[in-house]
Amino acid sequence: MFMDLKTARIFFDVVGPGLEPRGAEMVARPTLLVLHGGPGFDHSTLRPYFDRFSDAYQVIYLDHRGCGRSSGAQETWSLDQWADDIAAFCKALGIEAPLVFGQSFGGMVAMHYAARHPEGPAKVILSSTAARFRLDATMDMMRHLGGDAAAALAEQFFTTPSEEIYAAYGETCLPLYTQSVDPNAGAFRARAIERPEVAVHFFEHEMKDMDLRAGLSAITCPVLVLGGAVDPVTPPICAREMAEAVGANATLQMFEGCGHGVHRDDPEGAERVMRAFLAGA
Repeated sequence: MFMDLKTARIFFDVVGPGLEPRGAEMVARPTLLVLHGGPGFDHSTLRPYFDRFSDAYQVIYLDHRGCGRSSGAQETWSLDQWADDIAAFCKALGIEAPLVFGQSFGGMVAMHYAARHPEGPAKVILSSTAARFRLDATMDMMRHLGGDAAAALAEQFFTTPSEEIYAAYGETCLPLYTQSVDPNAGAFRARAIERPEVAVHFFEHEMKDMDLRAGLSAITCPVLVLGGAVDPVTPPICAREMAEAVGANATLQMFEGCGHGVHRDDPEGAERVMRAFLAGA
């Protein structure tokens, strides 16, 4: 399905009903909005992991503008716009107080949305993401997991991004993201729609100098920060910095042995923590 915003056509998919029959009543279910990473990938990178939450929530996946099946001109590819898209999307569909999960780049969008529109979300989960990019820690973890070649390629990509380096990074560094024993854990890339130009634009024009920490104190809803202890691109220091910047509203949960996406590397543990957070008072 598609939602037409002013400057983009946003693709979204829904798993689970919005209304549930209970006796003589139709009861509204909470909406869980799932924001994918990248940028440049589509929402399929998070399927089918979050479909399971449709037993209690209406789960909505979307492709960020410029990504996957969504449109949007290059001059609109910015965190401000991506965050405002979430607010506009919810308003257009009448979604009130959504629960928002953001993975990696999607977490950057989620935290910026919650800071710019504090009246919007009811709860936010920030998974394997960062308020600012830490190249030093990224290179250290890349070297730990993949040797000097991986560290050098990460430095090259994140300092002088191009589509050619993006391709090389994908071959060498992306396999280091997951520590899952499931042989299908890395299959998301094969099924995803990739838009490398969106990633290169974001890394070149915004992420290198991005620092969202100062704005995170404006978030008024509960925030769960999830991090993997061996995440090579948003290392543990990034999770700690986010939790500290949000303040008393934040809960930090680190997962030993997990990389970039604890829902892939420890599905049962991540689900248990997320369900407890989402269902809590």
